[in-house]
Amino acid sequence: MFDVIHAEYKGGYKIEVVFENGRRGIVDFSDYTARGGVFARFADMDYFKKFAINRELGVLTWDNAVDIAPETLYAQATGEPLPAWMHDNDEGLERRVAETAAIYVHSTKPL
Repeated sequence: MFDVIHAEYKGGYKIEVVFENGRRGIVDFSDYTARGGVFARFADMDYFKKFAINRELGVLTWDNAVDIAPETLYAQATGEPLPAWMHDNDEGLERRVAETAAIYVHSTKPL
């Protein structure tokens, strides 16, 4: 998948993203607040506007606490489908998500 190399706020909940392969598009994050959890923070427009690009991971991030996977951004910005491994009908998806979450939680615990 392609990393995000540039992002620009376009008003409301819209951010234009540019990927390392040159593709670009506007992602509308307006439905993210309804998802709750960490995305509830997007209800604060000042918070939402303070995004950055984590160059190491190639993702949009907010306070290095909230980020959106580049696969998801790419699909939303370009209209291309998500990679096959991200579909719900994949038997191993639930297990891989749980393993990834466990790794993430473990890696962010204070020492």
